[in-house]
Amino acid sequence: MDLGSSAEHLAAALVQAAAREKGQAAAAPGFTIALSREVGARGTSVGRALGARLGWAVYDNEILERIAQEMKVRPGDLQRVDERHASLLNEFIESFGSGPSVSEGAYVRHLSATLRALGARGECVIVGRGAAHFLPPQTTLRVRLTATLDDRLATMSRELGVPRDQAARHVETTDRERVRFIKDYFHKDPTDPQNYDLVLNASRFSVEECAELIVEALRRLQAREAASPA
Repeated sequence: MDLGSSAEHLAAALVQAAAREKGQAAAAPGFTIALSREVGARGTSVGRALGARLGWAVYDNEILERIAQEMKVRPGDLQRVDERHASLLNEFIESFGSGPSVSEGAYVRHLSATLRALGARGECVIVGRGAAHFLPPQTTLRVRLTATLDDRLATMSRELGVPRDQAARHVETTDRERVRFIKDYFHKDPTDPQNYDLVLNASRFSVEECAELIVEALRRLQAREAASPA
C-alpha cells in the first residue's frame, strides 16, 4: 500500500468521523491491526508486510505527516513529542525559538482524533502511537512484537549506522520514553502481555512469518465476528 493510498484511506476515515458527528449513518467498522513494538523488533517492516498481504493502508510516520498538516508544522517538528515526553524546560525554551513550537498536549489531542477516525473506518495497520491501547478491542487485533536485546541492538545499529554502544543507548532511551508515554496518556502498561491478543518474538520468526501469523489471527477473529448473532 503506497503513501497515496494511505492518505486516501485516512481522508475517507476523517470524512466518516465528520458524518458520525453530524448524526449521519456510517458503515460498520472493519478490523484494525494495532502493532505495539519494542525498539528494534522490526515493527515497521512487519506492518508493511501486513499491508502488502491484506491490501490495507499502513500508518507509521504517515500519522505524523497527517497531524503535521493539521497543525501546520513540519513532520520533523513532531519528532520531539512523538511517543515521548518533552520536558517542561525544553517546551519553555523552545517557546522562545524562531521555529514553530508543538506542545505535547496538542499532539496527543490530534493523535487521539486520528486514531479514533482510523479505528472507526478499519481495514488498516497502525504501528505504535498507542493504538493498541486506545482503540476498542472488539474491532482491533492488538499485537506486541518483541525480540532479544542482541537482535534489537544489531537491527538499530544497522538502521542508524551507529556503533553498538550508541544503538544500546538509543534502544534504552526510546523504549523508556514509549513506555512512559503510553502509561501517562493511555493508562496501560505496554510491556504487559495481557494487553494484547497476540505477542510474537521477532527473533524466532522472520518478518514474513510474523505477518503470516498475524493474518491468521485476524482471519479467526473475522470469522468469529461473522458467525456471531447480530
